[in-house]
Amino acid sequence: MDFTEEQIRSLYRDHMIPAFNFSMPIMVRASGSELWDIQGKRYLDFTMGISVCNLGHCHPRVTQAIAEQAATLMHCSNVFCNINGPRLAKELADASFGGKVFFANSGAEANEGMIKTARLWGTANGGRHEIVCFRSSFHGRTLATLAATRQPKFREGMDPEMPGFREAVFNDLDSVRAAITDQTCAILVEPVQGEGGVFPATVPFLVGLRKLCDEKNLLLLLDEVQTGMGRTGAMFAYQHYPMTPDAISLAKSMGNGIPLAAFEVRKDLADLFQPGITHGSTFGGNPLATAAGLAVMEAFREEKVLENVRKMSQYLQERLQFLHARHSVIRDIRGLGLLLGIEVGDCVADIVKECREKGLLVLTAGKGVLRLLPSLKVTSGEIDEAIAILNQALEKV
Repeated sequence: MDFTEEQIRSLYRDHMIPAFNFSMPIMVRASGSELWDIQGKRYLDFTMGISVCNLGHCHPRVTQAIAEQAATLMHCSNVFCNINGPRLAKELADASFGGKVFFANSGAEANEGMIKTARLWGTANGGRHEIVCFRSSFHGRTLATLAATRQPKFREGMDPEMPGFREAVFNDLDSVRAAITDQTCAILVEPVQGEGGVFPATVPFLVGLRKLCDEKNLLLLLDEVQTGMGRTGAMFAYQHYPMTPDAISLAKSMGNGIPLAAFEVRKDLADLFQPGITHGSTFGGNPLATAAGLAVMEAFREEKVLENVRKMSQYLQERLQFLHARHSVIRDIRGLGLLLGIEVGDCVADIVKECREKGLLVLTAGKGVLRLLPSLKVTSGEIDEAIAILNQALEKV
């Protein structure tokens, strides 16, 4: 049965919790870097589902893997093992620091798993439970990850706040030292603050956090939900820095559109978990999701994805500097790889709207920042098209 746009909007108004802005276009089809709405309008997508469909929409390799697995075995519960999960866990470990992996369904769940790891470890190491987090961070929307998210707007009306989280200032080691108490067990940080305004960690800061954790006997937990899986030009953002974390969280693009997440911990930390008691997930690591994850990893090996990210990141930043020279409203351009922010101030919403009307989809981040998240397989031609539209939008503000 075909539905009109008004019928869909009416169904939304009558039957869905209004947690999202449903005045936006209704998308019905996608391929690569392109999206089409219910009216047939085509968009160049520089959001990729907020860094989810990083290989492009409906990537053929991933689509085939999902179709074949769906016809074979979609779910069997974690009471049993499936052949895909252990294989994907090994590939992730081999691509990172050789830890052990737990599969989940979302970034918030992955971060919850790291938080539980830290508390289990802290309990076994002096009865500690506090975690240092950072101003303007974002780690999810569950009650624990909201408490770790140091942006008050997301926590309004959610009191009482879950205890055990202390706040420090991003890229400020002295503030971290001041936040550590005798109850601290871990530090949780994003290598690039995405929702907070696209601020990369400096090398001295992230290396300093590692040294501080070693000095104080703390765990270093990295939220790589948005930065992981190639977004920054390395498989994981921490690999740009001369340091290794104790745990990382992953999600978003792991399944290129299929819900799939994970947290990986040092092998010795895996022993904190007792089968069937300490942690679990009904859907986490099911055969369908991990089949998609294996196809994503295969694409990285076979399709020179990281090479394209590094090449196109340089090209995109050069083209953004062209805009910077033409438009005084641009105050700063920053980021890592193909996670880029353009600081433009109060006109950010107008620019996003103007871009959308002209067929380019972009996001915001923090206060007054445009966020660009193109496909990791983006072409120079697509970048040129995006820059032309951005230029037109900037000329109107």
